[in-house]
Amino acid sequence: MERRVIITGVPGVGKTTVIEGALKRLEPEGIRYNPINFGTFMFDMASKEGIVSDRDQMRRLDRPVQKELQKRAAELISRIGGNVIVDTHCSIKTPNGYLPGLPDWVIDGIRPDTLILVETDEDQILGRRLKDLTRIRDMEGSGAIAEHQQFNRSISAAIATRTGCTVKFVRNQNHLLEQAIEEMTSALR
Repeated sequence: MERRVIITGVPGVGKTTVIEGALKRLEPEGIRYNPINFGTFMFDMASKEGIVSDRDQMRRLDRPVQKELQKRAAELISRIGGNVIVDTHCSIKTPNGYLPGLPDWVIDGIRPDTLILVETDEDQILGRRLKDLTRIRDMEGSGAIAEHQQFNRSISAAIATRTGCTVKFVRNQNHLLEQAIEEMTSALR
């Protein structure tokens, strides 16, 4: 049976690191997934069309442009066979408020079996963001990060209610990466 898994978390939580670790553990068992970073997928489309020149510009695009890119990306991902992991965000914090990263048109395209939220303490996320010099991030405090994580939980509950998919939480705490990878690996078996 082919699986479609969406893995999400706020920027800086370490979801991609946890995904990569879990996929390495699953390889010897013969369990394979095609990992797709939804933001990179959208960015590649937008950059080829000259809409953006760097990934951090994506969250500042006009809403109709964002919506069209999301629709097209979900449509292309829906055509990929086998087990698929979509690494993405439930919501994107923009100057005008939260932008849904998983609106109906994305969920309808991907049709997830499972939604996994990677979370940790807000101060840990803030510390990781401050150390990451590869990205240009808007500065925000731990209270804003907590609000964003709670908003993502609300979105996840709505998606599960609408689609019937399961929701799993994986905690990626500082110095406990191996534990988070093991939780993710178990969820993907």
